[in-house]
Amino acid sequence: ANLVRNVVSFAVSQIPREKVYMGIPNYGYDWTLPFERGNAAQTIGNQAAVRRAERYGAEIKFDEKSQSPFFEYYLNGKKHIVWFQDVRSVQASLAIADEFNLPGVGYWTVMRPYNQNWAFISTKYNVRKVL
Repeated sequence: ANLVRNVVSFAVSQIPREKVYMGIPNYGYDWTLPFERGNAAQTIGNQAAVRRAERYGAEIKFDEKSQSPFFEYYLNGKKHIVWFQDVRSVQASLAIADEFNLPGVGYWTVMRPYNQNWAFISTKYNVRKVL
């Protein structure tokens, strides 16, 4: 969250605040560890990430520094770590947008719905457009 705050702070110092909108990711990544050059992380939807944690009996933890949920699991003897977004991480992003009085935010992608996030957002904000 501090990195995001720093980027938004820099943006509003260079661009009129009313022109700055913050993008919020609506997906996560599944990395195989240890990292091997040439092996990209798999993009995963938030709901799919939760289902994957359930499937592998992984405990979902929350990293306070990044304000993001994550979990680890093993597949075919290889360790994986998955970082994704949930209501807590979206709430942290929206708090930054509010802190800087940004005119709005947008989801980076809406093709991977996560109902918990939509429910939270619709109780706090006026959603103007959903594709």
